[in-house]
Amino acid sequence: MGVPKHVFRNLWNGTAIVSNKVALYLRVSTDGQTTDNQRIELESVARQRGWDIVAQYDDNGVSGAKGRQHRKQFDAMIKAATRGEFDMIAAWSVDRLGRSLQDLVSFLNELQSVGCDLYLHQQALDTSTPAGRAMFSMCGVFAEFERSMIQERVKSGLQRARAKGTVLGRPRVSASKRQSLMKAYKEVGTVRGAARLAKVPVATASRIIKEETA
Repeated sequence: MGVPKHVFRNLWNGTAIVSNKVALYLRVSTDGQTTDNQRIELESVARQRGWDIVAQYDDNGVSGAKGRQHRKQFDAMIKAATRGEFDMIAAWSVDRLGRSLQDLVSFLNELQSVGCDLYLHQQALDTSTPAGRAMFSMCGVFAEFERSMIQERVKSGLQRARAKGTVLGRPRVSASKRQSLMKAYKEVGTVRGAARLAKVPVATASRIIKEETA
């Protein structure tokens, strides 16, 4: 088995010396979360392994189920990898990269085509090895399975709610409230002002006014 390109051997004692330019990829699903813990752990690994962190890409408040086109930093990172700006991408866990098996496999294939490796901290996985690439595919399978289970639980919950007679969706605005809103709109001439007078959310007021004036 050949030595990964980011490792070279000391000819005197045979020890492996890592010489890597690494990019960190950090992601959280909601704006209320932080990527600090992911960054701290990956920086610790980089110090231990002698990696040189040359770039950091943060996608904040973006679901892993969304494709590359919806994750600007993820997209920018892949483009930088194709330009050869770093040798390896390091992420805290496979689910930071995505939850679709198809997208994950496509991502790995794209990295392989440009000679860029991938390190996943939680899985202790390095795709510069055949075992690492095989394990990455299995992680993708479980990520997709997890997402399917979540979707199934949501569907089951909605079905139970409907069976109990729970009304789903946005609450309806009464006819009298709509009339009050339109009257206020005619008086003040602005959506925000009418919403304040009629005591309804601005987004709701905007929708109703558009419907009534269409």
